[in-house]
Amino acid sequence: MKLEVTRSKARNAVSSFAVVIATLMAILIPVTPAHATYGPDQTVSLTVNSNSGPSITLAQLTGTLAFDSGNTKFKYSLRLCWGSGSYPQPNFYVAVNGSTYLYPTQTGTATAPSGCQLYLFLYDGEYTHSTTLTNVTLYVTGGWFYPGNTYNSRTKSVTYDNPYN
Repeated sequence: MKLEVTRSKARNAVSSFAVVIATLMAILIPVTPAHATYGPDQTVSLTVNSNSGPSITLAQLTGTLAFDSGNTKFKYSLRLCWGSGSYPQPNFYVAVNGSTYLYPTQTGTATAPSGCQLYLFLYDGEYTHSTTLTNVTLYVTGGWFYPGNTYNSRTKSVTYDNPYN
């Protein structure tokens, strides 16, 4: 009988110790999951020039983009210049992993620097992908007339790899 009482006290001590450890862990370990953070900004610079007739800068896309460490998001802050002498207004779009296409919405304008028409078109945003985000490709298209009324367009692209995978 005495042996059972000793075993019971030992069990009580272990149970009390387990409760204390569980309470400490609940206090010290955050309940919310860890959030992914954005890596450093990658510089975006892509210029589209005419390739026939006079040399014309058709469009220029500049700014930054950054990937998050969770492998599902990227954010961007981009500026689109409508090159002097080009027509119509240039455009750009984004390919995510080469198969999902994103057409960013213009978020504002700024004074056009030398060589740009009208305004500098601003695009700022964030995109969340449904699966692992491996890369982002930016496509910029500009147009011009040469010779005479013959319309030409040209597209250039640049790819940015996600540094987290």
